[in-house]
Amino acid sequence: SFYLTQDERFMIKTMKKSEIKVLLKMLPSYYEHVSKYKNSLVTKFFGVHCVKPVGGQKTRFIVMGNLFCSEYRIHKRFDLKGSSHGRTIDKDEGEIDETTTLKDLDLKYVFRLESSWFHAFINQIDIDCEFLEAEKIMDYSLLIGLHFRESCLRDDISLGIGRREQEDKLMRGYNSLPNMDSVTQTSNGPLIRLGESTPAKAEQVSRFEEESWEEDDIDNSNPKNTRKEVVEVILYFGIIDILQDYDITKKLEHAYKSLHADPTSISSVDPKLYSRRFRDFINKRFVEG
Repeated sequence: SFYLTQDERFMIKTMKKSEIKVLLKMLPSYYEHVSKYKNSLVTKFFGVHCVKPVGGQKTRFIVMGNLFCSEYRIHKRFDLKGSSHGRTIDKDEGEIDETTTLKDLDLKYVFRLESSWFHAFINQIDIDCEFLEAEKIMDYSLLIGLHFRESCLRDDISLGIGRREQEDKLMRGYNSLPNMDSVTQTSNGPLIRLGESTPAKAEQVSRFEEESWEEDDIDNSNPKNTRKEVVEVILYFGIIDILQDYDITKKLEHAYKSLHADPTSISSVDPKLYSRRFRDFINKRFVEG
């Protein structure tokens, strides 16, 4: 179960005993990692607790940062693992709203980041994945929240708010910050951290079909993969669900699912393979430009 604090800065999530054990075991290296890499995208943990009412059962929970604590409205959200088996939302189009968390095969965008943002992002993904691989962690996700600039502008224009005034308000701080270098090199620390209010362009493509999942390039001659409009967005992203190690349960899950699907397409795989597949996926969906 998830709960938000009143100011929406923190999330409280109930956990299984096995997940708490993983966190406590990796805590020294986790602390060292997030202290060394200020732009780390891994979940920010602030506390781990256990309460037991008199005569009741133990409840274990963690306190972590809320990725989507923002002054901007989150229009779409995705949970991306880099796997394809079963990675689509089981809902009709009319049932999907802004609170629906979509999955890998539902992704209809390639994200274009300005050069310095792109290289900082890819570099940090590599560093974080190497850390998780060393800790034998798998089944983590890149959680992404999208804010569409034009959508917000249209909503406010219909209410009589001037376009220029609203755009200036919406992109406050961006127009004077053309790249990541100017954002991070300040005496008081970064004005905008990687993964928080990151400016980007979302290039719309048709839904990535499962059978063409491993293709490196999008075939523009294929009607299913025709490139469409490019829209300006603000991205929020981070690596979540980092408390699942490759234990005997996950090994058995991998063996069972491998009987019914391509072993490389399922989520439960060896941490080294998981890390490589996850990074390959990120490099296909995030590009420089």
